[in-house]
Amino acid sequence: MGKFKRTDTSIEGVCIIEPTVFGDNRGYFMETYSKKDFEEIGLNYNFVQDNQSKSKKGVLRGLHFQKENTQAKLVRCLKGEVFDVAVDLRPGSKTYGKWEGVILTEENKKMFMIPKGFAHGFLVLSDEAEFAYKCDDIYNHDAEGGLKYNDPDVAINWPMESLRVEEILTSEKDSKWPSLKELKETELFKNLSM
Repeated sequence: MGKFKRTDTSIEGVCIIEPTVFGDNRGYFMETYSKKDFEEIGLNYNFVQDNQSKSKKGVLRGLHFQKENTQAKLVRCLKGEVFDVAVDLRPGSKTYGKWEGVILTEENKKMFMIPKGFAHGFLVLSDEAEFAYKCDDIYNHDAEGGLKYNDPDVAINWPMESLRVEEILTSEKDSKWPSLKELKETELFKNLSM
């Protein structure tokens, strides 16, 4: 058996990765990435950038993508608990506009593999969360794009009932992203290099 278990989702290319964890009375050890082992489960990525963030309960980051330097992402929660989401924006995809979500926690140690061509975001469910992700292309500020997190046409089922907060916390930028319908009508979307 390999060091990583891959579980495919209802959207092609999006999968959940579970590492093998070795634990004893001292704590635990696990590999979080191995190019060779990932290739054995059909994931051929060349990651070039690692990112990490810390957020408090109720923070929603996303939904983000890049119009150029599009990025595949391998994401995980180092501390706390998040609900992580990928929305398919690949032109011509049979699951275009559909989303997939997974709870990522420091306890379950699951990772979420999101290919190029997806908008990505997460909602913090614990008091705070530390979140890390690997990207297979560089961050390009000038190519930032986004999708409205509460677009009724996408209808993401964010687990807000467990938050007990008046409203979720987003950045000003994230609160102004277009809907899927608005995004599809823009010239920028027609030129996405996914």
